[in-house]
Amino acid sequence: MSGSAGIIAVVETISGNATGKPPRTRRFRLSSIEILCAVLLVAILAQSRLQDLFDVPALRTGSTVFVAVCVQALPFLVLGVLISGAIAAFVPARVLERVLPRRTSAAVGVAGLAGVALPGCECASVPVARRLIGQGVAPAAALTFLLAAPAVNPVVLVATAVAFPGRPEMVLARFAGSLVTAMVMGWVWARWGKLSWITERALRRLPDVAPGRRWQVFAETARTDLVEAGGFLVLGALISSALNVLVPAQWFGVLSGQVVIGVLVMAVLAVVLALCSEADAFVAASLSAVPLLPKLVFLVVGPAIDVKLFALQAGTFGRSFAARFAPVTFVVALACGTISGLVFLGSGR
Repeated sequence: MSGSAGIIAVVETISGNATGKPPRTRRFRLSSIEILCAVLLVAILAQSRLQDLFDVPALRTGSTVFVAVCVQALPFLVLGVLISGAIAAFVPARVLERVLPRRTSAAVGVAGLAGVALPGCECASVPVARRLIGQGVAPAAALTFLLAAPAVNPVVLVATAVAFPGRPEMVLARFAGSLVTAMVMGWVWARWGKLSWITERALRRLPDVAPGRRWQVFAETARTDLVEAGGFLVLGALISSALNVLVPAQWFGVLSGQVVIGVLVMAVLAVVLALCSEADAFVAASLSAVPLLPKLVFLVVGPAIDVKLFALQAGTFGRSFAARFAPVTFVVALACGTISGLVFLGSGR
């Protein structure tokens, strides 16, 4: 957009000079970079006063939680978007088409396991799934990959292991619950799904990336995913720190005694918070008073369906598709996460 605006401004200036009219002057507009620099400058100049103003125990606790969540999650987030950009630029969609079986039921299983080898965040998996459908992959397999890639890839599993040290069962439970969720939704679509629910533009064949533009696509995809996912990470860290400071510990203590209520509350919270899958484990681990089973459901439901995913699916595949696919995904993820937790975590304490 900025390049186009610059070209338009140059054309207007030239045409103005050619016709004898005074050239149009462009109004200065503040961008996010200028605002960020101004905020940093004010913070540096007023450092002592800000320290006195924010020298409150609750704010110190909240800032500690916020920084801890961001610092722990950021390396995994960066790695995830780099891998996602590489997939978009260097891995043609027809590669998966070749390795997928012709039978839809078998293709769903292979597509679910492909999510382990081809990681990406939730935001990136939606356009990738659309690209797969455009390359002729069965929609059931593409939708399975959409749900599996952001939930069972190595980046997310390692991040979960780091967020829950000494709890390998959490990693296994998340892997099993998320993989089964993706495969069940693929089989459900293969049985009852209709192509008429998907908007026509999502079914059109998309061109492959030209060899000369691959690095450009890689950089743009990684940058876009990092900006979008990084924003959700900061938002999630802010909400996590606010929950630790503003919500009394007794409220979360109630969830420890009411596991069913805790599971439902954390499932809804996962939909509302809309965290990136590379960062959600650190947010869940920071809620120390919540038992493991509700935390696991939070980790299984979040990458499968949340408010941003619903918006992305509605914009990519159509509102008719999202209105049917999202509620069923929520129920399936909730059930699979709970069953996986009961199998691997026992009581879930």
